[in-house]
Amino acid sequence: MPTESASGTVALAFSGGLDTTVCVSLLKEEYGYDEVIGVTVDVGQPDYEFEEAEETAEALGVEQFVVDATEDFADLCLKAVKANADYQGYPLGTALARPVIAKAILEVAEQEGCSAVAHGCTGKGNDQLRFESVWRDSDLDVIAPVRELGLTREWENEYAAEKGLPVEGGDGGRYSIDTNLWSRSIEGSELEDPSTIPEDDIYKWTENPSGKDAELVEIAFEQGEAVAVDGEDLGKVELIEQLNEQAGAHGVGRTDMMEDRMLGLKVRENYEHPAATVLLTAHEALEGLVLTQEERSFKAQVDQEWSQKAYEGLVDAPLVSALEAFVDDTNERVTGTVTVKMEGGHCRPVSRESDYAVYSESAASFNEEDVTGGITQEDATGVAKYHGFQSRLANRVLEDAKKGEAAVTDGGNAADHGEAADSANGEAVSSESDEE
Repeated sequence: MPTESASGTVALAFSGGLDTTVCVSLLKEEYGYDEVIGVTVDVGQPDYEFEEAEETAEALGVEQFVVDATEDFADLCLKAVKANADYQGYPLGTALARPVIAKAILEVAEQEGCSAVAHGCTGKGNDQLRFESVWRDSDLDVIAPVRELGLTREWENEYAAEKGLPVEGGDGGRYSIDTNLWSRSIEGSELEDPSTIPEDDIYKWTENPSGKDAELVEIAFEQGEAVAVDGEDLGKVELIEQLNEQAGAHGVGRTDMMEDRMLGLKVRENYEHPAATVLLTAHEALEGLVLTQEERSFKAQVDQEWSQKAYEGLVDAPLVSALEAFVDDTNERVTGTVTVKMEGGHCRPVSRESDYAVYSESAASFNEEDVTGGITQEDATGVAKYHGFQSRLANRVLEDAKKGEAAVTDGGNAADHGEAADSANGEAVSSESDEE
C-alpha cells in the first residue's frame, strides 16, 4: 500500500486493458493523484486496440494522448536484425518495444507537467524493469500500482465489476496479449501450465502449417538493413507488415517455449513473429557469405551481448554503443540479396548473392584441380600433418602415464615406473624437437 498521499497529475502507460483500466481508479483512490492522463504509444498495434483504448479512456473520463512511435520502433527492429538478435531462440519483440514506449510516455509526462509516471506491470515480469530503467533517469516519481498493491487478475476483475469499469474489450482479461509491429505474445490463463496444448485460436498472425504450396521471397539488404522484397523498394514499416502477412500465411514464426525472465522466474510463453523470422534468417545467411570466419565467430559473441542488453531493455547502455560500432562496421558489406523458401511453418535460405562475397567458386569447386593464387591441393598435405598434432601428442603422453601408474598398481617397482615416465617424457621431447 502507498505510504504517502500524492497529488498533481500522473501519466499512465495506457492500453485500455484490464490492468491499466484498474490503475486509473487506484491512482486516484489509493495514491491521491488529482488527475490521471493516459498515454498510448503506437508501435504497430492493430487499429481495434486504439479504438478500445479510446473508448475506455472516454468512459473513465481520462484525457488520452496517442503518440506515433512506429517508425522509431521499426528502426530499432531492423537494427536488431543487424545484430541477429534473439533471446533463448526467439526474436526479441516486446523487449524492443518497451524502451520506445517508455521514452514517448516520459516525453508527454514532462510536457504536461506531470509529477509522476505509472505503469500496470506486475512484480513478476520483465516490463516493469524495462519501463523504469528509462523513467528513473528523470525527476518524476515512478508508480507501479499492480506491483505495489500485490494485485491479482482475479482481484482486478472483481474490482472492475464492483466499480463498473469498462473492461469488455479483448478477451476480458483471460490472456495477457502484447502486439506490436514486430511480434505478438500470448500468455496467462491455462497457458501457464507447460503441459497444456494451446488451442489454435490463440494465434492470429500465423496460419496452421499445411500443404500450401511453397513460396520463394527475395530480400534485398543494404549495409545490413532490409530495403526491398521481391525487387520492390519498401519503407521499413511497410516491409515488415508485408512480410508478416506473407510469412504468416505459411505458418512461419511461431514459438512455444519456456523462457527465463530477468528475475529468475521460468515462464511459458507463446509468440508469433513471421517477418522477424524471415529477416533474421535472410540476414544471417547473407552474413555467412560476406564475412570472414573470424568475423562471424566474434560477431556471434557481440550479437549475444547485444541481444541480452536489448532483452533487459537497456538499448541505451554504453556497452550497446560499443557493440553497435562493431555490428555496423561488419554490416557495411552485408549488401546483396537472399532468397528464402517459406513452407510448412519453416523458412530457410535457398540462394544468396553479393558483390562482397568472400567466396571463389573455382577455388572451392571439386571440378577444379588447383585452388587459387598458386595454391594446389597437394599443399594441404603439410597442413594435414600438423592438424591435431598437439592433441595427438597430449593423448599419447596421458596414455603412457596411465600405463606407468597401472604397472605400479600391479606390483611393478618404483624404478620401472620412473623409467616408463622418463620414456614417455623423452618421446614427447623427441617428438617436439623433430616437428619444430
